[in-house]
Amino acid sequence: MRVAIAEDSVLLREGLTRILASAGLEVAAAYDNADDLLRYVRSFPPQVAILDIRLPPTHNDEGMRAALRIREQHPDVGVLVLSQYLELGLAMQLLSESAEGVGYLLKDRISDVDDFVGAVRRVAGGGSAVDPKIVSTLLKRRRGDDPLAVLTPREREALELMATGASNQGIADALTITLRAAEKYVSGIFTKLGIPSTRSESRRVLAVLLYLRA
Repeated sequence: MRVAIAEDSVLLREGLTRILASAGLEVAAAYDNADDLLRYVRSFPPQVAILDIRLPPTHNDEGMRAALRIREQHPDVGVLVLSQYLELGLAMQLLSESAEGVGYLLKDRISDVDDFVGAVRRVAGGGSAVDPKIVSTLLKRRRGDDPLAVLTPREREALELMATGASNQGIADALTITLRAAEKYVSGIFTKLGIPSTRSESRRVLAVLLYLRA
């Protein structure tokens, strides 16, 4: 699996390179700006591009704009955006049309190496990786007559995991339950919230996120 990186912090760029290489992933290119990354992707599309949301020269949203361009022009390339702080508007902009092959993580998630590498692999494979803080923030924004009140505490836990990109097996592992039980929780969530069920993990992530954002 080939990975391309755009991160202006030398320490973090080198750290990402070492983490991914030690996990058996090939870091084919690593730059400190979005323009060089875009040129590389046009010539040698990697399986996944990892970008800081803010890159030179202005450190505003160059990374996000590059990520959106890659999504538009190279749909087969997974995109994982990293951010120092949660920027919900930009995160939802990235996830607004599809959650397939896309991820948005806070940089402190990198410290959990196994989880981070798993997220990179998931995005490269067409899945999604959404930072749990996004889900938590969306849940807290619910209005007083919370539609999620119909869910049991266990179903809410499953919902949060599902929204971050966890598969049914991932939910089962996290909650220490059987796969059948996880499937039952997910089915119940879709039924109670009126969300159309889907076989695609990424599509169901998008459905849940859009529901929570409403």
